[in-house]
Amino acid sequence: MSRAKKHTAGETRARWILAGLGAALIILFLASFLLGRFEVPLPEVLRILAGQLFPIGRTWSDKMEIAVVNIRLPRILLACLVGACLSAAGVSYQTVFQNPMAAPDILGASSGACFGAALAILLGAGKAGVTISAFCFSMLTVGIVYLIGARTRGNRIMGILLAGVMVSSLFSAGTSYVKLVADPSNQLPAITYWLMGSLSGATRHDAFTALIPMAAGLLPLLLLRWRLNLLTLSADEAKAAGVNTERLRLAAILSATLLTAASVSVSGMIGWIGLVIPHLCRKLVGNNCRFLVPASMLMGASFLLLVDDLARNLLSVEIPIGILTAFIGAPFFLFLMTRKEAPV
Repeated sequence: MSRAKKHTAGETRARWILAGLGAALIILFLASFLLGRFEVPLPEVLRILAGQLFPIGRTWSDKMEIAVVNIRLPRILLACLVGACLSAAGVSYQTVFQNPMAAPDILGASSGACFGAALAILLGAGKAGVTISAFCFSMLTVGIVYLIGARTRGNRIMGILLAGVMVSSLFSAGTSYVKLVADPSNQLPAITYWLMGSLSGATRHDAFTALIPMAAGLLPLLLLRWRLNLLTLSADEAKAAGVNTERLRLAAILSATLLTAASVSVSGMIGWIGLVIPHLCRKLVGNNCRFLVPASMLMGASFLLLVDDLARNLLSVEIPIGILTAFIGAPFFLFLMTRKEAPV
């Protein structure tokens, strides 16, 4: 088989895999409405959802509509959005830094968000204030990291990575101090629960508010996913192809940071998705970001939605999502470390 035919066959296979991931996400999206303490049949779920868009005859009760529209729909949408964004951010960071172990928190975005949320809870802010504070501190942290990395001598990529480790450590220390001085009977439990990650209590306002920065981060990555492959080339090769790698790298970092900040600010700390999902998708569609980015988004959305379904239905008490993702992500990370070809 010629090289061109192999290339075409690989693209065709990748497209079929993307279609399969999309179909799996749709099925899981609808199935998630059937899970919960209050049972709602699938036909009624479909009618209720259709009734939000079209004027159709009402055949469902008020309790069914509240369960589907006000409780389950916002949570399901947020799970899909957060999973897709964290996975896309993971692909972006791994491509930019040429490091398969890079994750959305590599530049300290998650640490900054944790500090911002903990500080807001300590100051008595409401849910909206906690979300805004987490988002702002997350963006601020990465901004500091990038400025420090840009002023370091030698390899700029290594300078940014090292700055990320240092600044992340400082904000983690700040979070620990906030927990130390927080009221142990009220504030400390709220901070601890937020740090474990959860989509409990999600509202339609939360989903639509998060959608704005998420869309602002996802759109550039989707438009630039063809060019992201050029970051694997040397500076001279990319320049010969007419691509400014510095601008492309900055655009990818800003987009990934925006996605991470928006996700963590509404869901708390949910780790491992941005590390695990891109690696699994590489096994399916390869390293071409043209297919890897959308595949990671679809699989990330499905994965976090499935984990959230387990979190709210597995036990009588809801399990924080961060705990479940760690149970899956940590063994996978160990598997990568013990593989002969795994870079360490």
